[in-house]
Amino acid sequence: MRVFVTGASGWIGSALVPELIDAGHEVVGLARSEASAAALKKAGADTVSGTLDDVDVLRAAAEASDGVIHLAFKHDLAFSGAFQDAADADRRTVELFGEALAGSGRPLLIASGLIGLATGRPSTEDDGRTPDELSALPAGPRTRMGTAQVVLALADRNVRSSVVRLPPTVHGDGDNGFMAALIGIARDKGVSGYIGDGSQRWPATHRDDAARLFRLALEGAPAGSVLHANAEDGVPIRSVAEVIGRHLDLPTRSVPPEEAAEHFTWLAGFIGLDSPASSERTRALLGWNPTGPGLIEDLEKGHYFRNGGQ
Repeated sequence: MRVFVTGASGWIGSALVPELIDAGHEVVGLARSEASAAALKKAGADTVSGTLDDVDVLRAAAEASDGVIHLAFKHDLAFSGAFQDAADADRRTVELFGEALAGSGRPLLIASGLIGLATGRPSTEDDGRTPDELSALPAGPRTRMGTAQVVLALADRNVRSSVVRLPPTVHGDGDNGFMAALIGIARDKGVSGYIGDGSQRWPATHRDDAARLFRLALEGAPAGSVLHANAEDGVPIRSVAEVIGRHLDLPTRSVPPEEAAEHFTWLAGFIGLDSPASSERTRALLGWNPTGPGLIEDLEKGHYFRNGGQ
């Protein structure tokens, strides 16, 4: 299968490309820089030069493919405070891919999020499927999660569409996401913190397991599938903070909720969420059996601390 991948040189994409190639697929990666193109070619992929703003490039690459995996997102906009703009751009890209693949039966996979989908219980693949469930979200996140619903609706247009929901931490050596941010905050504050009693739970998965799920979904997920890419249902944030404190030789303590915004800055809204999730149906559907280390085990290996935690 010839697969067009956006975000192919990113954190998950750089694990997905060899996963696809090892399984016998051809990969064409979207490269927005010479460095990205060089990395993709070294991994054995073909490349097309462009960004998510290059409509003609995206359309041509999608039409020439046997399937599309969309991982790219304008994180530079999101982290600069323009999340709505990033979400709007993502919606336009997905709609373009839908038009390019409509009527073909070819697969279209996108990455979505697995946090904040349910309250008081683990979320399942049935959650987050209706507009009413998104009404309480801020505009930007509501747009992005609504984009997932747009993808699912493409099943009615003969697109084998799937939404792969990623946990907030897709961990591994080289990760610069939430775990690295928590470590950076602990270094800056001189304390490894958690909110309240630290019982908030986050689902988690290793990067290699996430990449394998994308490949399995490409090959066999039915149209309109929602897939949960979490190997662990919920890791307590206090347990994470304790490992960070021990490796940095810093005290671990509770941060009162009213002080969370000052202590955790932009991460406060995420770290306070109790958001466990189940991936039982996904595993049964695709035979996905995560084999990578769990989050705590991965933290204990020490690479997050050697890498600086920035």
